[in-house]
Amino acid sequence: MAENTAQTDENRPPGRSASPQGSGAPVIVSNAAPSAEGAALPTPLPEESAPLPAHLERLAGRARDYVEASSSANTRRAYASDWAHFASWCRRQGLELMPPTPQVVGLYITACASSGAIPGGKANSVSTIERRLSAITWNYAQRGTPLDRKDRHIATVLAGIRNTHAAPPRQKEAVLPEDLIAMLEVLERGTLRGLRDRVMLLLGFAGGLRRSEIVGLDCGRDQTEDGRGWVEILDKGLLVTLRGKTGWREVEIGRGSSDATCPVVALTTWLKLARISHGPLFRRVTGRGKDVGTERLNDREVARLVKRTALAAGVRGDLTEGEREAKFAGHSLRAGLASSAEVDERHVQKQLGHASAEMTRRYQRRRDRFRVNLTKAAGL
Repeated sequence: MAENTAQTDENRPPGRSASPQGSGAPVIVSNAAPSAEGAALPTPLPEESAPLPAHLERLAGRARDYVEASSSANTRRAYASDWAHFASWCRRQGLELMPPTPQVVGLYITACASSGAIPGGKANSVSTIERRLSAITWNYAQRGTPLDRKDRHIATVLAGIRNTHAAPPRQKEAVLPEDLIAMLEVLERGTLRGLRDRVMLLLGFAGGLRRSEIVGLDCGRDQTEDGRGWVEILDKGLLVTLRGKTGWREVEIGRGSSDATCPVVALTTWLKLARISHGPLFRRVTGRGKDVGTERLNDREVARLVKRTALAAGVRGDLTEGEREAKFAGHSLRAGLASSAEVDERHVQKQLGHASAEMTRRYQRRRDRFRVNLTKAAGL
């Protein structure tokens, strides 16, 4: 497991100041985006020797807010954790963090691939190493000292790691329609929590939504600062407006063939009985399931919900409980829609918000297997 040691005054390499300084301009460390360990992310705002005028201080604060908004909270947490991991490794090796040195970074990713990054640790996967490298590059760039990832000490080593250790992606199991219906049956009937969970499963599946997109929805436009979209209930279905990595997009969710599996009916019922008309759609249910809070649910609740209901419903009962638990998560809903919707592929691509059909095909677990038999087509 990765060591997530933040660079505090006690564990900072000898001779280093509290704020990393390099050959480039010093940076202001924002206190608005802490990691899980309390480390803060830098912003590319140079410190001035003299205090800024009040109106520029306000602009600097606003700039920090925009830097924070440039990436998701999950990305910021991962980048802060990866930077702390790299800093801790450098400290143990007696190496300086600044200025960035491709040879040092090349040795670090080698250590990650060969389980030498932390004492008694395990080798990181290729995807984890690539993420750590992205985090290191991003952090150096924010400190005004860019790292050249194309340098041979990094690029060649990374290519060798990919060729040696790359493995097929471990995809989450798709929740198919029959699975989803069985999962809905195990929810608590007649309770607010059961109603809420029902809506999250149906919206996540029918909309092909990510777990962060599900919990980021509000009742209407511009209602909360942390909202990432909103819903409109129309005669023929739901119109979901989402803010994603590449901008805004709209997702159409039509009404179901029956009220029992209709996401529109489920959402309308939840909003009415939970008495929600403004702010986050999905909130914590408290007071033994009788009260609805005001704060937005964490996106991890979606993954837990999918995992819990899939296990309770006996989905993939041919596997052991441990194997089943590892196969289901929030992405299972998106994969389920992509694998089961018998429509033109471009419609699925649009629903999932993918830039390419190739990405959409990665989500299609079973749909096209053996549909075209080239063996017979060739005359065998």
